[in-house]
Amino acid sequence: MKIYADNAATTPMSRTAIDAMTRCMEEQYGNPSSLYSLGQEAKEILERAREDVAGVIGAEPREIVFTSGGSEADNQALRSGAALGKRAGKMHIISTAFEHHAVLHTLKALEKEGFEGTLLPVHEDGLVRPEELEAAIRDDTCLVTIMFANNEIGTIQPIRELGAICRRRGVLFHTDAVQAMGHLPIDVNADNVDMLSASAHKFHGPKGVGFLYARKGVRLTNLIEGGAQERSKRAGTENVPAIVGMAAALKEAAANREKNAEHMRVLRDRLIAGLGEIPHAALNGDAVRRLPGNVNFCFEGIEGESLLLLLDDRGICASSGSACTSGSLDPSHVLLAIGRKHDVAHGSLRLTIAEDATEEEIDYMIRNVKEVVEYLRGFSPVWRDLMSGKSQFIL
Repeated sequence: MKIYADNAATTPMSRTAIDAMTRCMEEQYGNPSSLYSLGQEAKEILERAREDVAGVIGAEPREIVFTSGGSEADNQALRSGAALGKRAGKMHIISTAFEHHAVLHTLKALEKEGFEGTLLPVHEDGLVRPEELEAAIRDDTCLVTIMFANNEIGTIQPIRELGAICRRRGVLFHTDAVQAMGHLPIDVNADNVDMLSASAHKFHGPKGVGFLYARKGVRLTNLIEGGAQERSKRAGTENVPAIVGMAAALKEAAANREKNAEHMRVLRDRLIAGLGEIPHAALNGDAVRRLPGNVNFCFEGIEGESLLLLLDDRGICASSGSACTSGSLDPSHVLLAIGRKHDVAHGSLRLTIAEDATEEEIDYMIRNVKEVVEYLRGFSPVWRDLMSGKSQFIL
């Protein structure tokens, strides 16, 4: 059996998105900045896609800027908020300790430019406490950036409440919604969001395309200069086929979101219950306030890399953390942020399912993870020390 259980890293493209892209590449291949009819046809479907994307999140079309993906959108949002703050003499930015590296690395770069960053704790359950955000906001705070749902452990933050605090305190609020888009209900107005990042390949769209929502009145700082595309906010000829595919995938995901989410939650909880039977194992993050398809466990006494390779031999595609850090031997910064010890964090497993998952696949994963964990522990010196009492169990 072959099972793809790494949908947090990327999702297979939907037939709807592929068909929309194919039609565009064959029929509307003109440059949307051109004045002749073929170019204007491309312009028309580009703007229709912008309307479709905006409609899903309750935004206005003019508030959507197409990007190459979530990382670019995060970078532009943070640099825009920082630039606006600097002009007002405000140089303090608040985020969390378990953001995606697109946010954390940009914050590091901004600190070298004189900004001060505060990283809120996310606690053992992987959740931000609104009262801690309230306490952290200062008179010189210019931006708060907190992800909608975590890419590794799947915990869903109280975005609406956090946004309301920022709105009341007059601080710009950005959320990285890359993992949430298409899987959770999002309304930028009700959620009090000023800027939002998304990436198509997380909801069955193509790779290399995403968007940044920026509330009307938020002046964006350009990352790419050279043309008047995207209302002069992002130079370069738009990738119309990819944008059209993204819009088609997002509309489809939004239309089926509730049904798909309920199906995935049932299977997710079945998987959590099964893996929870493994001795000295622990679920990472809150069991309820998490993405419908996300399961993340730590297993004491093993290494995550060995676990992944042996599961791959059995046809299961999984991960031990975010795709962007899969080549690193360091433990996940997300797991360290929620208080996992280094030795335990090294033995993590992330299984992220999609709406086409079946009970048979869930049971196959449970059975094989149990067998592989037992096998690895069988020749692990760390496990022998734990079992003999030479070392103490953490989980």
